[in-house]
Amino acid sequence: MGSPELVAMMLADARLPTGGHTQSAGLEPAVRAGLGADGNKLEEIEQYARDRLRTVTRVEAGTAVVARQLLEELETLECAWAARVPSQVLREVSRRQGRAYLRLAGRVWPRVLLHLRADAEVPRPIVVGVVAAINGLSAAQTARLIAYDDAQAVVAASLKLLPVDPAEAACWLTALHPDIEDLVADVADLTRATDVPAYGAPLVDVFAQNHSIERMRLFHA
Repeated sequence: MGSPELVAMMLADARLPTGGHTQSAGLEPAVRAGLGADGNKLEEIEQYARDRLRTVTRVEAGTAVVARQLLEELETLECAWAARVPSQVLREVSRRQGRAYLRLAGRVWPRVLLHLRADAEVPRPIVVGVVAAINGLSAAQTARLIAYDDAQAVVAASLKLLPVDPAEAACWLTALHPDIEDLVADVADLTRATDVPAYGAPLVDVFAQNHSIERMRLFHA
């Protein structure tokens, strides 16, 4: 077991071979739909990330927090998570990422495989929650990891999709810190599958569906 703080930093590193660098947190299809098309409205990217933190990312973070508590009831938790993610495309994306996380975790923290099959396609937040439990991450650290990872995915993708000044992108991420902490405070005390928030973002679902059939795309999702 490593230092919880260092494990959290490691999992938040976009250089990990977990497919994170292939994901834009839905920003690419949102840009295709017109988000930030006007150069004077690039601040829409920050608002997009903020809206995700208030909705779909809360579901992910809540699921991860509960997973670290319910290591013997992960199938029940996965059903609760799936009921809160109506888009089949987004469920498949999360399970694909989860498989990549699990492959990595099985090598770095073999005890994870006591709770999850090595070849399982488990949603990413559940794998993160199990890794958090194995390494002693607190509920707040786990939620913060999920929230930061989602926000930084949006900001990092914006640098590839739009004419964004990297310094401005860093300002967006900094501005999202209070929203990340609000999310942490909202989900850190959850302990049951039924506690997982059920916030929706219909446009994110629509964007994901449209993106899944695009022939030319930079990011997988």
